[in-house]
Amino acid sequence: MKIPALVMAGGKGSRMGLPMEKPLLPFLGKPLIDWVAEAILSAQKISEFCVITSANTPQTEEHCQSKGWRILRTEAKGYHSDLKEAVSRLGWMGPVLTMPSDVPAITGRFLDRVVGEFEVCGMEFLAVFVPIKARQDLGLSISSTDEYKGVWHAVSGINIINGSKIQGEGKIETAAMITEETEVLLNINTKKDVEIAENIMRRRERC
Repeated sequence: MKIPALVMAGGKGSRMGLPMEKPLLPFLGKPLIDWVAEAILSAQKISEFCVITSANTPQTEEHCQSKGWRILRTEAKGYHSDLKEAVSRLGWMGPVLTMPSDVPAITGRFLDRVVGEFEVCGMEFLAVFVPIKARQDLGLSISSTDEYKGVWHAVSGINIINGSKIQGEGKIETAAMITEETEVLLNINTKKDVEIAENIMRRRERC
C-alpha cells in the first residue's frame, strides 16, 4: 500500500511568539518543515504529499514553492475544517496520512511503519499517540491530549484517515499506535521544546 500525505502548516503558531512562521523555525540548521518533508520523501509507502497552508503562512508557501513541493491554501477555519477542505479539493478519498510540520525527528522508516500498522488494523482511522509521562519526563510541553480506551495520551499529530469518511458527521472507528519513540516524542510547541529536542537529536547523532 502507498498513500498520499498532508503536512498541516497553516496555523498561526501564536503560542510560541515567534518572529517567523512556525514551520520555518530553524532547528539544527534547517526549517522544521524541511525535516518533515525530507522524511516523507524518503518513505517507501508515501506516494505523494501536499503542504496545507493558509493566509497565516505566506512565507511557508514561498519556501515550499522554492523547493518544488505542492501546496494548497485552505481557509484557516481550524484543523478539522482545513483537513476536510484539503481532502475534498485534492480528491483524496482513500487513506491519507496527515501530520504536522513540527516533528523534526520523524523519519521515512517510521512513517512506513505507521502505514503498515494502518494496513493491518482494519479501521478507518489510525492515531499515533505518545504517553503523557514520556514527554513530561523530558521536560517537554503537552499541548494536546486525547483519550483512547480510557487512557489519556499526548497527541503526536500523525494520523491516517479515510478521506471519504471524514466528510460525514458519523462516528469513525479508531485504532491507535502508542509509542515513546523519539520520532514522534519530539513535537515542538514551545521555545523550551526546541532546546530540549535539539539536545536529544545531537546526542542521538553522536551515538
